[in-house]
Amino acid sequence: MLQVSNLEKQFGDRVLFSQASLTVAPGERVALFGRNGSGKSTLLKIIADEESADDGDVSVPKGYRIGYLKQHLSFSAPTVLEEACLALRGDPVAEQYKAEIVLGGLGFSEAELALSPTALSGGFQIRINLAKLILDEPNMLLLDEPTNYLDIVSLRWLERYLQEWPGEMIVISHDRAFCDAVSTHSALLYRSGFRKLEGDSMKLFERIAEDEALYERTRVNREKEIKRMESFINRFKAKASKATLVQSRVKALAKMGRMEELSSDATLDFSFVHKEFPGRFPIEVRDLSFGFDGMERPLVNGLSFSLKKDDRVAVIGKNGRGKSTLLKLLAGELQPKGGEIALSPNTSLSFFAQTNTSRLNASNTVEAEVQQVNEKLGRTAVRAICGCMMFEGDDALKKISVLSGGERSRVLLGKILATPSNVLLLDEPTNHLDVESVMALTDALEDFEGAAVIVTHNEDILRRTASRLIVFQGERPFVFEGTYDEFLDSIGWEEEADLIPAGKKKSKPSAAKGRSQKREKAEVLQERSRQLSPLKEELSAIERTVATLEKEVAASQGALAAASASGDTQTIKTASQELARAQKELEQRLSAWEAAVRKVEEVERGFAEQLEQLDGAGTNQA
Repeated sequence: MLQVSNLEKQFGDRVLFSQASLTVAPGERVALFGRNGSGKSTLLKIIADEESADDGDVSVPKGYRIGYLKQHLSFSAPTVLEEACLALRGDPVAEQYKAEIVLGGLGFSEAELALSPTALSGGFQIRINLAKLILDEPNMLLLDEPTNYLDIVSLRWLERYLQEWPGEMIVISHDRAFCDAVSTHSALLYRSGFRKLEGDSMKLFERIAEDEALYERTRVNREKEIKRMESFINRFKAKASKATLVQSRVKALAKMGRMEELSSDATLDFSFVHKEFPGRFPIEVRDLSFGFDGMERPLVNGLSFSLKKDDRVAVIGKNGRGKSTLLKLLAGELQPKGGEIALSPNTSLSFFAQTNTSRLNASNTVEAEVQQVNEKLGRTAVRAICGCMMFEGDDALKKISVLSGGERSRVLLGKILATPSNVLLLDEPTNHLDVESVMALTDALEDFEGAAVIVTHNEDILRRTASRLIVFQGERPFVFEGTYDEFLDSIGWEEEADLIPAGKKKSKPSAAKGRSQKREKAEVLQERSRQLSPLKEELSAIERTVATLEKEVAASQGALAAASASGDTQTIKTASQELARAQKELEQRLSAWEAAVRKVEEVERGFAEQLEQLDGAGTNQA
C-alpha cells in the first residue's frame, strides 16, 4: 500500500499541494487526471524520491519496490535486446524471451533488437525504458504519459498488458480511453488536493461536478442568509428592546462563517470557424504515390479517395508508415511523385502538425502570431481566440520563445481558429493537451460543419469522430468505408496476433487463417460500400424530390380550393394544371423510389449472403 499524507509543495507563488492525501491500496490501479501544470508529474517524482516535498509524508511497506518511467535516457548495453535484459530479475539467458515479447509488443522489429539503443530515435529510446520498467516487475508502476511515443498497435498491446498487471499503478495520460481501460480507480488533482473514487473518469468528473454544484447552491443560500442577518443587526442594534435578539444574531453570524467562491480552472472552450463550401468534394486524390529518395518502397502507393465536404476521415497505422507524410501531401508541403491531388478552387485548408511549432516566430507574442494569419481580425477578436487557447489577459503578450511545447501547440490551434476553413488537416493534435482539453477538441471536431482528416492513435477520438478510415497496413494504404470498430471487427491489426502477452498467444497457423479471412471479409465490405454508396445517394436524391413534389401538390390543392371558393376561373384553371403536373411527376418519382429501394435491398441481400458464407467458413475452421 502507498500512503501520501498531508503533502505540501509550492513553486514560487504557485501552490501545487496543500494538505493533500492519497492512498493506493493493494491491487489498485489509479488513473490520475488534472490540468497541465497542476502537479501530476511532480507527485510521481516525489513518490519515486526524485524530488522532495515541502512537507508531508510518503509511506510504503518495507521492501516495496516502485518503478518509475523516466524520461532521462542512459544506456550501457550494446544492443536493444541486451539493454532490456539488464532489467530481468532472473537468469538473463533463460528469460530473454520475456524481453523479446515486451519489446515486440512495444513495436520493435526483430532487426531493431540488434541495434544500439543510441542509434534509435528519442521515442524508441523511451520505449526501451518502458520495456525495462515492465521487465523489472516492481510492486508499483508510476507511468507518466506512457502512450506519448506509441503507435496504435503498441498502445493496444500495452493496454492489454497493464490490464493483467498484478501490482499497483498510478498512470498519467491524456488518452482518457486508455486510462479507463487499464485502471480500477480514477483520481483528480484539483484545488491543491486529491479526489479519488472507484470506477472510470466519467464517474469521477460527474461526481465532482455534482459536488461543486451543491457547494455553490449552499454558498449562495448562505450568502443570502448572512445578508438577511446583517440587515436585521444593522436595523435594530440601536434599539434596547431588540438587544437580546440582535446579540443572538451576532453570535450566530460569527459561527456561520462565509464559504469562499470556487475558482474556475482555465479550460479550452472553442469551435473551428467554418467557411462555406459550395461543391461536393474539396479534395480528390487519384492514384497518389510518394516516397523519399533512397527508400526501398514508397510510403504511399496508388491511393485514391474523394473527400466529401462533411467527411470525418481518420488516418491510422503504425509509426513510420507515412500517415504524417499523407497530410503534408494534402496540405501541399510535399509534392507527389505520382498521381494527383486536386483541390477545388473553393477549398480552404487549415493544417495542424506538431513539427509546425518550429515555424512560429520566437520573437512574436502569442497575440501577434494569431493576428498575422488574419489581418481582418480586430484586437478584441484576437484576444478572444487567445483566451480560448488559455492565454488570457497578459498571457497573450508572452513571447513564443518562453513557451513550452504544449503551449506552442495551443498557439498553432489558435492560428487555425483565426482562419475560416472548410477542411481541417490535424496531425496528432492531442499531444501536450490534458484530458479536459482533449475532450473540448473532440467536441469541436464533432461540431465542425466542414471536412476533417485527422491522424491520431487515440481510440476514443477515432470512435467518436471517424466515419471513414485511411489505413496504413500491408503493402499499401487503403480506404476503409466504415467506423474504427467495424475495421477492428472485419480486418483488425495484422501485428496483434503476434503481440498478445505470454500465455495468451494463438498458434501462428490459426492467426494466419484469421487474418486471411478478415482480409476477405474486408474486401467484401469495401465492394459492398462501393456499390451501395451511389445507389443510396440516388435514393436520397429521389426522397428529397418526392418531399418537394408533395409540398407542391399540397400548395396547388390549397390554391385550387381557395380559387373555387372565390369563383376565380383563371386561377382554377392554372391551379388545376399545376396540380395535375405535380401529381403525375410525384407518381413517377414514387415509382423510381420503389425501384431504387428494391435495387438497394437486392445488393444488400447479395453481400449479406457472401458475409454469412465467410462467417460460416470461419466457424468451421475453428
